[in-house]
Amino acid sequence: MPPFVSSEANGGLLQGQSNIVTIDVGGQLFQTTKQTLTSAGPKTFFSRIAQASSPHYAPFIDRDPEIFSILLSLLRTGNLPSKAKSFDLQDLILESQFYGIQNLLLNSLSSPSNFEPFNLHKSLLLPLNGRDSPSTLATTSYGSVHVAHGSKITTFDWSLRRKSTILTHFTAVDSLLALSPSLAAAGATDFSGLQILDLDKGHVRETLTWENVTRSGSTVQAIGSSPEELFVSFESSRRNSNTIVVYDLHSLKPVTEIAHNEIYGADIDSAIPATKLQWVQGYNLLMAAGSHSGPSGVAGNVRLWDVRSGNVVWEMQEKVDCFADVAVSDPLSVMFKVGVNSGEAFYIDLRNLSSGGNTSNTWVCLGDKRKVTNGKKEGIGCKVETQGNQVFSTKGGDVELWSEVVMGNKKVGETVSVEGGRIFKKNLMGRVQDMGGAKITNLAFGGSRMFLTRRDQHSVEVWQSSSREL
Repeated sequence: MPPFVSSEANGGLLQGQSNIVTIDVGGQLFQTTKQTLTSAGPKTFFSRIAQASSPHYAPFIDRDPEIFSILLSLLRTGNLPSKAKSFDLQDLILESQFYGIQNLLLNSLSSPSNFEPFNLHKSLLLPLNGRDSPSTLATTSYGSVHVAHGSKITTFDWSLRRKSTILTHFTAVDSLLALSPSLAAAGATDFSGLQILDLDKGHVRETLTWENVTRSGSTVQAIGSSPEELFVSFESSRRNSNTIVVYDLHSLKPVTEIAHNEIYGADIDSAIPATKLQWVQGYNLLMAAGSHSGPSGVAGNVRLWDVRSGNVVWEMQEKVDCFADVAVSDPLSVMFKVGVNSGEAFYIDLRNLSSGGNTSNTWVCLGDKRKVTNGKKEGIGCKVETQGNQVFSTKGGDVELWSEVVMGNKKVGETVSVEGGRIFKKNLMGRVQDMGGAKITNLAFGGSRMFLTRRDQHSVEVWQSSSREL
């Protein structure tokens, strides 16, 4: 029998009001309004039901009535009811696809707006095939994740179902950026060119390259993107020059080139390639950071670039306690780093940039200042990432959540300055059983989830709030 047919209703099914719709799903009757059904969208199965309804008969749908009740609640409130946890997620996805409301289900479970930073806990592990540990992660805005491990890239869709595993030309993937749920940009520090990979079909769609004046090949040091542009940090295979090439994100054609450096003699500190790129939307600037280790320790620089003019708007030279990792929180107008020597978190207030002022070139330490010059390099491998109004940093096997404390009777978004600074509070993440473990090697965010990997482990940890967990 077709899943949607018209069956004559008995007297008990007659509708007193033309706005009320009675539906027979698998022998169970449901009542709702036309407005609720049409809220699913004009081309969905629910809108067809609303159009076909009549006071004299009830549409019959040969589907599961229990799951239908879950999806009807989703239409009514925009959220899944608590009883949805008793159903398999794949069953909900299949039924939502049939009714044409998969996007509503996705928004309910994995929308970035549902991110609950203070309610995250370790939820599940995504196992990986092979003997290689993850080298890098790339996420999409609605929670699908691409995982590079050895020469392979494994993709999990937004429901965390394994979608595909492809073999790349790389010995190991060092840089990975999700361009879409099925398209990624990948590069390595020992393999020439940036590859645009079709993860569904398992082939290289295009290779982007850069050549210096000597026409030598170039390796990829970092990848970043804005809504319209793709940024790639290249270093020549001879390691005597580097640049950042800007591509149109849609056509992948080169637009411009910034931060071009040629190294002459022993002056390498002034020409360190960028190993992290982040677009700062609120300022329309590109953050580019790079460091290297030498006889005198780790040195580096952080720059904010105006891509259109090709000029450096702000620059910080790093020598005393160079960053192990650095990131910008656009909503907070703050740059965070983890010191490579101290392992402590630091910040710089970027708000003066918006008014044309000169942002102070002094990091404010949020931890133990005495560790800055101890030279123990406790921060090697530590990560820092931003998501919304929060900053997340790793220390060993734990994740620290930094949030700004608003003091006094101030408007939303205003903060109280304490000795010229701002107040940030450190919060440990997860439940007691979630804390500790092997050192964290990667940290990423997608949708309403946090993803992390640990040293020598062949899996990806997924952290999410209990309210979004099925």
